[in-house]
Amino acid sequence: MNDRVALVVVDVQQGFDHPDWGERNNPACEENIASLIEAWRAKGQPIVYVRHDSAEPDSPFTPGQRGNDFQEILSGEPDLLVVKSVNSAFHGDPDLATWLRAEGIERIAVCGIQTNMCCETTARVAANLDFEMTFVLDATHTYDLPAHDGGGTITADELSRVTASNLDPEFGRVVDTREAVASLG
Repeated sequence: MNDRVALVVVDVQQGFDHPDWGERNNPACEENIASLIEAWRAKGQPIVYVRHDSAEPDSPFTPGQRGNDFQEILSGEPDLLVVKSVNSAFHGDPDLATWLRAEGIERIAVCGIQTNMCCETTARVAANLDFEMTFVLDATHTYDLPAHDGGGTITADELSRVTASNLDPEFGRVVDTREAVASLG
């Protein structure tokens, strides 16, 4: 098996800094993402940045607005920049799966924002496309969400726990930053 593993950094954009998102979890997320990027670079492993470009004019992720820009923790140039307008990084431009296969990469590690939305969707699609997927849970964060049935609020921490249960083991492994870095050897 090829020993390369691509770090897929999903939607770490300034638009998520807006207070309208509400309560978030995991205040260490950004520090953990920065640690992953540093470790991947030190080991010469490929890094993919994913940016959400919204077609909605009022979205903080509309191209040309500050919210569309990456947060400062995304240092340096990625090996690939994928631009998407849906939840999965595998449905963007350029095509992530095609690039990974052309590079001989069979394994990915997913981190970014939001845990239960674009990160989880990217992880599920990766597994469906036969990539070996690792989800770095403590290098993601999300926000409280109103319950579908109107029965209160689902906390960001609970959403993260559910994502971890949804993904591991069905779609891949859920690990923390320390384990992800250690797996690089």
